[in-house]
Amino acid sequence: MISIKGVVSPLLFKSNNNNFNYIKIINNLNRYYSTTTTTTTTGNENNKKKSIKIYKSTTNNALFNIATEDWLFKEFDLNKQTLYLWRNSPTVVIGRYQNPYKECHLQRMEEDNVVLARRYSGGGAVYHDLGNTNFTFLSPTADYSKDRNTNIIINSLSSIGISPPIEASGRNDIIVQGKKVSGSAYKQSGPRSFHHGTIMINVNLDSLQKYLNPNKDKLKSKGITSVISRVLNMKTILPTMDHEMVCDSVIKEFCKMYGNDNVEVEELTVSDLERIPSLKETYETLQKWDWRFGNSPEFEHQFEKRFDWGTIDINMNVTKSIIEKVKIYSDSLNPTMIEVLSNNLLGMKYNEEGISIAIERTKTVLNNILDSNSQLDQLKEYLIKSI
Repeated sequence: MISIKGVVSPLLFKSNNNNFNYIKIINNLNRYYSTTTTTTTTGNENNKKKSIKIYKSTTNNALFNIATEDWLFKEFDLNKQTLYLWRNSPTVVIGRYQNPYKECHLQRMEEDNVVLARRYSGGGAVYHDLGNTNFTFLSPTADYSKDRNTNIIINSLSSIGISPPIEASGRNDIIVQGKKVSGSAYKQSGPRSFHHGTIMINVNLDSLQKYLNPNKDKLKSKGITSVISRVLNMKTILPTMDHEMVCDSVIKEFCKMYGNDNVEVEELTVSDLERIPSLKETYETLQKWDWRFGNSPEFEHQFEKRFDWGTIDINMNVTKSIIEKVKIYSDSLNPTMIEVLSNNLLGMKYNEEGISIAIERTKTVLNNILDSNSQLDQLKEYLIKSI
């Protein structure tokens, strides 16, 4: 039995790994990790004891987890190195300057209840699910090191049994057996810096392809385009690997790196929204259509389709997910329908709701002249599928 702050708690887990003793105890909503190193101090920065803080999310709500990351970035103690561990239910997370209409298959995502989230940092689109562990290192800029953070992840993978070589590749990735198992992105703002990334354990690779590879050959965007990489689920080479194992290993290596032997791990839940107003405000912003879709860069989209009643070629210019310009070419024998539809599409949201409203308004104006209702219904179905 071990006593913490006057409370007697049962020992739940203990493992010995060479010179490193690791003890994990549960006390209400907090976790405590006690680490002891017996290595000799060499003067290397990695052996100097530094103040650290560790957070772990207990929810898979992607918008809450991303909001928490932003809140931590704004609020973390500049005198500490901070680690945040989290994972999401099925979600596509796009970079701050990306176009979801280009990066994602939004209709499939809606059908399968996959969340779209836009993060505050840059980079490309990624698919998250419960087979993916996310990490965030938050550091004072004066003591920020991407290489040091990467080494923590590499060492944690090695310590749980991933066979070498485990290597950093390029600026952002970690590879095993020549395939990507972790990707990262970075952000700095004055005295604050963070490095966040993913660890692939058992991600649904079919879903990754399903939601991130839409066929949008005619959509031209000024946004940042994602690069599809060869990836590896590490559970295929280490069947016992899971989220908790990875979290425990990353925490151990984080503590080891900074020589800290008494670390409280704070677990965060959605209920924290009620006690932290700034976190709640960020969470509500991330939920809004204006942030997830309206923040998209300007782009153009061309639609061309042959119907029984004629060919139609629609060209839209979209800014912040609002249709600002429309040009429709058609050999339809109902030119009034084309003119009225063009006018009604202007100013509408570039989504199923906006297209539907424009079509219904057009039907009302035309009052089904020349069988326009049937033609507009066909066009509506095609446009909604296409966007």
